[in-house]
Amino acid sequence: MPGGKVIDEHVGAVNSPDAGLQTSVSVARMVAPAGWSEPFQTPEFDEITLVLAGTVLVEHDGGTLEVAAGQSVVTRGGERIRYSCGPEGAEYVAVCLPAFSPDTVNREDETTEGASE
Repeated sequence: MPGGKVIDEHVGAVNSPDAGLQTSVSVARMVAPAGWSEPFQTPEFDEITLVLAGTVLVEHDGGTLEVAAGQSVVTRGGERIRYSCGPEGAEYVAVCLPAFSPDTVNREDETTEGASE
């Protein structure tokens, strides 16, 4: 993943395609280095993010939410968001309903980043 983030999917389309859950849910552990960020996205799935260590920052239309270790946040499908992490990096678990898919995350590229929906 760009920026050095490590994704370890436990359940979902990538690692358990025959488990019967591949389209209904995905569960992945993420480890992001200090200062990591990704482009804005407008996913077609809800995402529950449980922060285990560090801080995850979630930018949305209303501002930026800082989610510390021991806290969680729920983002809704259709919401334009951008994930990044603080100076100490972050370890977190992401649960996506329906399952994460590169085809349904709808990440913006560098030419559209910052554009509104």
